[in-house]
Amino acid sequence: MGYKTESIKRHKETRGKLSVESKMSVSNQDELSIAYTPGVAGPCLEIAKDKNLAKELTSAKSTIAVVTDGTAVLGLGDIGPEAALPVMEGKAALFKEFAGVNAFPIALATTDVDEIVETVKRLAPSFGGINLEDISAPRCFAIEERLKKDLDMPVFHDDQHGTAVVVLAGLINALKVVGKDRESIRVVINGAGAAGIAITKLLTTYGIKEIYLVDSRGIVADCRDDLNTEKMAMIECCVAPNICGSLPDALAKADVFIGVSKGNILTQADVSRMNKDAIVFALANPTPEIDTEEALAGGARVVATGRSDRPNQLNNVLVFPGIFKGALEAGVRDITEEMMIAAAHALAGLVPEPTESRIIPDPFKPGVANTVAHAVIDHAQLKKSE
Repeated sequence: MGYKTESIKRHKETRGKLSVESKMSVSNQDELSIAYTPGVAGPCLEIAKDKNLAKELTSAKSTIAVVTDGTAVLGLGDIGPEAALPVMEGKAALFKEFAGVNAFPIALATTDVDEIVETVKRLAPSFGGINLEDISAPRCFAIEERLKKDLDMPVFHDDQHGTAVVVLAGLINALKVVGKDRESIRVVINGAGAAGIAITKLLTTYGIKEIYLVDSRGIVADCRDDLNTEKMAMIECCVAPNICGSLPDALAKADVFIGVSKGNILTQADVSRMNKDAIVFALANPTPEIDTEEALAGGARVVATGRSDRPNQLNNVLVFPGIFKGALEAGVRDITEEMMIAAAHALAGLVPEPTESRIIPDPFKPGVANTVAHAVIDHAQLKKSE
């Protein structure tokens, strides 16, 4: 099937993917008077006395804002807020389909960090959480950090953290398949943007000791003088600081390659430089860093991509609906790295006997979102009891 052509046809037929429906019936005069005037004055006055009651008397607590500026959309890049809307609508549809969570797309006609932060803060009373989406690095880091500080609700940049969680879940099971331990492996992460940095941080927190982060100019290390603040921070906290060189240099004797960069930058010869039973996660979309068959021919034992037509699809839809569902139900202000690791373990646990071709559950497996949500809720309750 030509998915792009069919998608244009379907979007035109339906005029987008979303509609608004009422939870209350408004089919007679009494129901109208309860849902709207004069009855609606009752909840309005209650909220006026205590604004926290908005969480109980409106849909705000159970609704997520999906916010973008259209600067880093899928593999399409900076295509603008209008062109980003189909993706944001899709994200909202996935929230509803997989977790029963309401979400609304908001595409902002600005790329200024201050303007984005202030706009989201002004919109915040209508929502219970903020999902940042397709905002380019390094601005995405500052936007998320400031919103997490200023808002009393969970803020989650899915391109960073959703990707990191699903990668960790896949890696937990891939390591079981190849019989290697997290503390003794060498991991190479290619792509030092939002996803690559978030993966580096989460894998470090998880307990992986030897990580090499690589960007388009080579290994991120203190021998370079062209690193931005975010990459310098990776040297201080997470990556080997004194190893300089290129991607092939980093891959020598590596056990894991995680690509969140661009297509066709890894070769069969590169994979052959890795240790026996190598793990290759080639997640660039729509074209992976290396084709699955080529990676296997190079000696990889477990290969994952972001594509639905290949085994082991590492897709964020396995993560973000359940994480937000759990965060909303638990009433947490922050989605912490510890919650993310708990979610990754729960997701990995849905494949109790992983194999080379099955390290992650299918997105349509019943109960995925609920399993992830319960992991978040259980962790939140545990922290409260401490």
